[in-house]
Amino acid sequence: MPHLGVPRHNPQIQAIGRYGGFIAILACSLLGDAARISLLMAPFGASYVIAFALPQSPLAQPRSLIGGHVLSTLVGLCALSAFGVHTWSLALAVGAAITLMQLTRTLHPPAGADPLLVMLTGAGWSFLLTPVLLGAALIVLVALGYHRATRSAYPTTWW
Repeated sequence: MPHLGVPRHNPQIQAIGRYGGFIAILACSLLGDAARISLLMAPFGASYVIAFALPQSPLAQPRSLIGGHVLSTLVGLCALSAFGVHTWSLALAVGAAITLMQLTRTLHPPAGADPLLVMLTGAGWSFLLTPVLLGAALIVLVALGYHRATRSAYPTTWW
């Protein structure tokens, strides 16, 4: 019986998600360490699940994965700069990020956490480049290579 578009008892499909997520996190961690930059952040964990376990989902496509993280982080940085960290500004930033992702067709649920991460850690503007933009692009590149190697269709659309 299908669940979220993925057959429950198909070991091959389950392995694609499991090994793909492992390889992507390993690649981001090793490349980040080698370059002495961060390419990982907590919301990426959920992005790996979507990119490797649900690669045909509109939420997994490069436009949504990269665009959603970049726009949501940008909203968090703007809210932090303009308002500081308050209960209402955290809520405003997440709501604005969701709205912006919907308007730009870049909806990616894990990116909804980005404004909170930015605001609660006091991240600076460089956070937009690393880990967000470079890390999200690396997720897409690893997903592309991995799904090609496993003969799974990804992405279904680029932009």
